[in-house]
Amino acid sequence: MTRAKIVPIKDIEAVFAPREWAFARERQSEIKAHWTALKATSPALFDGRVLLQYERCIEDGIFHARYLATDYSAFLAWRDFGWPDKTIINGFSMAALRARDGAFLLGEMAAHTANPGKIYFAAGTPDPDDITPGGEVDLLGNLLRELEEETGLTSREVSVGDGWTAVLEGQRIAFMRPVTIDMDAQAARALILSRLAKQAHPELADVHIVRSVAEIDEARMPPFGRAYLRHMLAR
Repeated sequence: MTRAKIVPIKDIEAVFAPREWAFARERQSEIKAHWTALKATSPALFDGRVLLQYERCIEDGIFHARYLATDYSAFLAWRDFGWPDKTIINGFSMAALRARDGAFLLGEMAAHTANPGKIYFAAGTPDPDDITPGGEVDLLGNLLRELEEETGLTSREVSVGDGWTAVLEGQRIAFMRPVTIDMDAQAARALILSRLAKQAHPELADVHIVRSVAEIDEARMPPFGRAYLRHMLAR
């Protein structure tokens, strides 16, 4: 198993620089068959476009990256086939939501999503809506949009902290940004659940509170999420 690496960074400068992805072209028939199988079990899945990293470096604390666009079906096949193209990274932002009492709040993905039962901070693979008119990939904007879509919390209800923590784990880089809500964890959880109850097809089935390393779910939290929580809770 790949060990997750924690890298504090000052900022991210990501750009959309489109190019062809050989994996998507060369394995098109396999991707189509895989997508058909996924749709049979999760009919709500939508084959939109997503952005994936193909170049990256860190200079003076700034993470520089280039992104290409591909179909969601190709992305899921690449993931489920064992990440065959090692030049590609799924680089996504995550809202590391924390209550004023210090507890973290994570969502449990609903049964109709691509990751049912998994427990994450609010996040989503960036997509073309995150590309600015100047060609930048706005990962902070993506983070705030995903936070609102998944939890119902708006940018006016939370405070976004400074800096990022990049968690490198295999073909994934989770860009964690501290986000706080001025409520105790139980009250914040209740608020989020009340917002989810009003959504027709909520992405989250539940909200989990983590106050200590002992509450980290080894089975349902991905390695990068567990590594980040251990790093933060040990401070």
